[in-house]
Amino acid sequence: MSELHEECGVFGVFTSEPENVANTTYYGLYALQHRGQESCGIVVNDDGVFTPYRDLGEVSHVFSRDVLSRFPNGTMAVGHVRYGTTGASNRANCQPIVVNHHKGKLALAHNGNLSNAYELRRRLELGGAIFQSTSDTEIIAYVITQQRLRCPSIESAVSRAMDELEGAYSLCMMSSTKMIAARDPMGFRPLCYGRTADGSFVIASESCALLAVGAVPERDLLPGEILTFDSTGVHSNREHCGTAAKHMCIFEYIYFARPDSVIDGISVHSARKNAGRLLARRHPVEADLVIGVPDSGLDAALGYAESSGIPYGIGLIKNKYIGRTFISPGQGQRISQVKIKLSPIREEIEGKRIVLIDDSIVRGTTSGQIVGLLRSAGAKEIHMRISSPPFLNPCYYGTDIDSREHLIACHHDIQETAQIIGADTLGYLELEDLTQMIGTASFCDACFSGKYPTPIPTNTAKDRFEGKLSRRTKVHS
Repeated sequence: MSELHEECGVFGVFTSEPENVANTTYYGLYALQHRGQESCGIVVNDDGVFTPYRDLGEVSHVFSRDVLSRFPNGTMAVGHVRYGTTGASNRANCQPIVVNHHKGKLALAHNGNLSNAYELRRRLELGGAIFQSTSDTEIIAYVITQQRLRCPSIESAVSRAMDELEGAYSLCMMSSTKMIAARDPMGFRPLCYGRTADGSFVIASESCALLAVGAVPERDLLPGEILTFDSTGVHSNREHCGTAAKHMCIFEYIYFARPDSVIDGISVHSARKNAGRLLARRHPVEADLVIGVPDSGLDAALGYAESSGIPYGIGLIKNKYIGRTFISPGQGQRISQVKIKLSPIREEIEGKRIVLIDDSIVRGTTSGQIVGLLRSAGAKEIHMRISSPPFLNPCYYGTDIDSREHLIACHHDIQETAQIIGADTLGYLELEDLTQMIGTASFCDACFSGKYPTPIPTNTAKDRFEGKLSRRTKVHS
C-alpha cells in the first residue's frame, strides 16, 4: 500500500456501424478504475455530434443506468479516469475535454504530465488563449487545434503538436470522423490497442481493459507513434519514433498497472514476482510467514516466498469497498482509512515472525500504521521488504511526488526508517535490480536515481495554474 497518487487511464472505441459505444467505454473505464478514482468521463460521437458527460467520482457512481441511457448510439467514444497530478480536483478538470474549433471538433483524453506545461501555457495565454481548466490536458488541446488550422488533417496536426510537447503523454482523441491514439517519443506511459470479433478497434492504457470488453490485444503503440482509425482501417505515423531513448515509467510495473496487464511485452505480474525474488536474495531473514500488503504487494510476496522457501500466507484482508488511502485529502483521514481498509488475521499472525512485502514507502505514515496492525494482532517480529528502491526525488511525468520535503528516505537512513515505522528490519530493492526485474534497461527511474530524461520544469507545483489565477484575481479586484 503506497501513499502515492495514481495515474490516469484513457480508453477509446471505434466501430464501423453505430452501436452502444458508451456501454463499451463504461466497462473499459471500470477495468481502468485503479488508475484514477477522482473523476471520469465519456464522450460519444454520433455522426459528428459529440455527447459528453463528466463528473467527479468513480465510474460506477458517475455513470448510473440513467446517465448511460442518455447517450446515443455512435461509431466512436473516448473515456477517461483521472487522478490529477496537475490541476485541482474539480469538474472543470474532468476529462475527456471537448474543443470546437474552426475546422471541426476534438475530444481529448490524456494520461501523463507535460514537463514544459508552464512555458506552453504562458505562451498560449500571451497569444490570447483563454483557459477553462487548470490541467495540462487543455494545453495539449490548444496546441493541437492551433496546428490543425495549418495542417491538412487531424493526424498531421497531432504530429506537429508533438514537436512542441515535452514529457509524458499518452493520448486518445477523436475528431468528427477519426479516432487517434498517440504516445510520447519516450514512451513514459502505456498505451495499446486491440480488435473485437466484430472488427471494432479499442484503445486503452492497459491490456486488461481490452480484455474486459472482449478485444484481443494487437500491440502496444511504439514510443512516438500516432495511430489513426478511420473508415479505411488503421494507419501508423512513426516519424517521431526512435527520436529519443525509451523511458517507460518503472513504477507502472511496481505499482500503477493491474497485475493482469502486459505492458510493452512485459507481464506486470511476472515483474512483481521477480521483484520479490530479488528481495529474498538481497535481504534474506529467518521468518515463519511471508505476507503481502493488498493489492500491489501480493505478487512480490509470492516471489519472495518462492525464492526463500518461507510459507506464503494471507495475513491482511482488504475491504474492497473503499478507495486507496491517498484519495482522502487529509492526514487524519488517511490514517483512519488504513484501519478501515485493512484487517489483520490474528490466527495467521499471532506469535509468528512475519516478512511484510509492500511496493514502496513514501512518507512512512501508512507503513507505520500497517506494522501497528500486525503488532496488535500478535506478530512476534516484522521484517518489512519493499519491492522498489527508496524514493529520493520528485516526479515530473505523472506520479504525484512533487517535493523531497515529505519523502522519508530523504531525511532518514534505512535503520532510522525501520525504527520510525516500527519494523524490526527493513530492506529495499536496489537500483541495479530494476533491470533484472523487467528484463530491460529501457525505463525511467528518476524518482529513485535522480536521472531525469528531460529538462527539469521551472515550476513544479501541482497547483501552479491555480496560483496564477489567484494572483490575477488579487491584481484585478
